[in-house]
Amino acid sequence: MTDTASPTSVDDIAWDLEPLLPEPGAAGVFALLDAAAAEVEHLETFRGRLVDLSANELADFFEHLAGVVDKIGRATNYTSLKFSVATDDPEVGALMQKAQEQATVIGSRIIFVELELAQLPADRAAELIGDPKLASVAHHLEGILRYKDHMLSEPEEVVLSEKSVAGASAWSRLYDEQSSVITAEVDDAEVPLMAALAQLQHPDAAQRAKVAAAVTEGLAPGLRTRAFIFNTLLSDKSVDDRLRKYPTWISARNLSNEASDASVQALIEAVVGRYRIPQRWYALKARMLGVDRLNDWDRMAPVVEDTAEFDWDDAKVLVDDAYRSFSPEIADVVQEFFRNDWIDAPMRPAKRGGAFCAYTVPSHHPYLLLNWTSQRRDVLTLAHELGHGVHAYLARPQGIFHQTTPLTLAETASVFGETVTFGKLLDGVTDPADRLPLLAEHLEDQIATVFRQVAMNRFEDAVHTERRDVGELSVDRFGELWAESQTAMLGDAVEVSEGYRTWWSYIPHFIHTPGYVYAYAYGQLLALSVYARYEEEGSSFVPRYIEMLSAGGSMAPEELGKIVGVDLGDPGFWDGGLDIIERLLVDTEEAAAAAGRV
Repeated sequence: MTDTASPTSVDDIAWDLEPLLPEPGAAGVFALLDAAAAEVEHLETFRGRLVDLSANELADFFEHLAGVVDKIGRATNYTSLKFSVATDDPEVGALMQKAQEQATVIGSRIIFVELELAQLPADRAAELIGDPKLASVAHHLEGILRYKDHMLSEPEEVVLSEKSVAGASAWSRLYDEQSSVITAEVDDAEVPLMAALAQLQHPDAAQRAKVAAAVTEGLAPGLRTRAFIFNTLLSDKSVDDRLRKYPTWISARNLSNEASDASVQALIEAVVGRYRIPQRWYALKARMLGVDRLNDWDRMAPVVEDTAEFDWDDAKVLVDDAYRSFSPEIADVVQEFFRNDWIDAPMRPAKRGGAFCAYTVPSHHPYLLLNWTSQRRDVLTLAHELGHGVHAYLARPQGIFHQTTPLTLAETASVFGETVTFGKLLDGVTDPADRLPLLAEHLEDQIATVFRQVAMNRFEDAVHTERRDVGELSVDRFGELWAESQTAMLGDAVEVSEGYRTWWSYIPHFIHTPGYVYAYAYGQLLALSVYARYEEEGSSFVPRYIEMLSAGGSMAPEELGKIVGVDLGDPGFWDGGLDIIERLLVDTEEAAAAAGRV
């Protein structure tokens, strides 16, 4: 358990990135990159001969390649994580850019590896993949072969790779610099955008309306620039997809997720087909708030005034207790994050918004970024990101090529950890009036992760399609498509305001990881099904869960699912997860009725 005798200020919770490097600062970054470049010279001696190597020789080759990837990963993770907490620091930005440019040049020299291995004859590929000497790269080899039909010639791949630093990645960086300094004027004070958005949970309706207007006003100054950045990246992706012969804008993402276009479409259709769940909730919420219809800025309003705040030490104890009640082994990993400087928690000017877990490389450890505001949702966000951290930590023995999973499975451990923590928050609360705010908040998180993310996928689908078929989108057209996709999910229960039409512009996933958002819904529904297995089986389930996390990305998603008794190939799989959310809605409705709110 965490010692809470001496209260910890969240302002002191900052990560230490220096252990990523052999020596501090820029000198350490470029020492790693120089060493990686030197090792590439050895790898280049195998050019043109990879398909003829024996299993032993190929295993030795991949060991050297892993060393190169590790060094590049350490250097670029250091610079990008430094930038994420100081996006306005020109020296940090310059260091990150120079490191990315040098890493890209090194990476272009080993493009031949995947191009050559993709040409392995089917029988020879199967023989190598089945050889125990190549177990640490077997699924990685399978992945290379999946991309065979979408690879270009080596000169073309080199040009695309090296130009990307001055292309897509440069536009993404510009977006980060633009969006990270957005502020909103609330109560005569300039506050970071994320802090303003957190105030949409304020119990006073007038305050929420004022905050929403301030957010819209804060988004206005750079809106045309962010729209231009988005347009440019939409066009850039369409060129890539055309050159690589991907049939749709989402196909490349689906391939990296090891999911067929048809299976992803089935997920989207299943969620859209259950839009009645969020619409039913928002209609109930309107009645509880005493209005005919919610404004878009009222969606996160508390149904019961709840001023509970959590300091950092209390949050640590609660999250540790939750994880420990499930698995002491996993809780011990959680404590590694708390004991060491692996988390950056406070909100700061020019710090990237939101929260994330950076896996870094298997020879090191993960890092977490938070923006702590002492709300209950921050506790659940901490539990969520620690789930990612646990997953990354346990999968480190899989090595550089198998540590990470496809995005569709990447949310499993995080959502599971968040669900366990919510159970701890709810544990022992029997009064319907006390249960109601907890259930409502949890339901809203489920809606945000499943239904809102799919609605955002529908927005992405619309803008990518229109950019290709019609041309550049205006700010107004982005707003129209955003409002249409949101209204389809929210229904008649929520009024989508004119100001809300610009709020697409602060969501970084559209910029950094096109097509990513549906993976949240995929991961949420998968994690709910996994958690249902745990509830059915109890402690006997835990070893299989740890086995799945420890496997990292060494297997296909369907094989990983089988470890914990989940059949991802079942067409009815998505409905099972959606049924769990609908049961949560029913529980919330019953609590509202029992508390006399409707």
